[in-house]
Amino acid sequence: MRKLVYYIASTLDGFIAGPDGSDPTGPDGFWPIPEDYLKHLIAEYPETLPAPARAALGVTAQGTRFDTILEGRRSYQIGLDAGVTDAYPHLRHLVFSRTLGESPDPAVEIVATDPVARVRELKREDGKDIWLVGGGELAASLYAEIDRLILKLSPTTIGSGIPLFGRDAAFEPAAWTLTDHTVLGSGAAYLTYERAALGG
Repeated sequence: MRKLVYYIASTLDGFIAGPDGSDPTGPDGFWPIPEDYLKHLIAEYPETLPAPARAALGVTAQGTRFDTILEGRRSYQIGLDAGVTDAYPHLRHLVFSRTLGESPDPAVEIVATDPVARVRELKREDGKDIWLVGGGELAASLYAEIDRLILKLSPTTIGSGIPLFGRDAAFEPAAWTLTDHTVLGSGAAYLTYERAALGG
């Protein structure tokens, strides 16, 4: 059975976006993108680059980790605001929204039903792992379904913003086992955790 992987960039103080939820790596973003961070991303996670970035960087590798991406309505809106209806045409793309209605792109599936039920269906299908890109609200609703966390940790603090699991996540302690890590010269780190039994 394939896994649901929350692969997300986070500040040291646990935020994935600023208070307004805008793209932290965009033109007005606060997120530094050092050269070694980008090189590691291209080498290890090429499929997680959006199509415009792949084109600009000359990245053609399909990648080996994910074939499906899940995102919430607010995360998807960032692309729509930039005129991009499908930032990941090289992946199966699902957007979870009860308000969006018809999909702005024929290749993007809008899911208005229970996210947990849909993810359980996806896990039973054949294929590579499923990438949960965010945002925090969707991650909170899928909290119990997340099998692996991959944090792209930036040596940055912002004090306030959108937390890793959104502002309204329930208190539900979970244990995670560190299974891989790469610390870069710039101070950024890629940390991989697998869900573990609580207390072990």
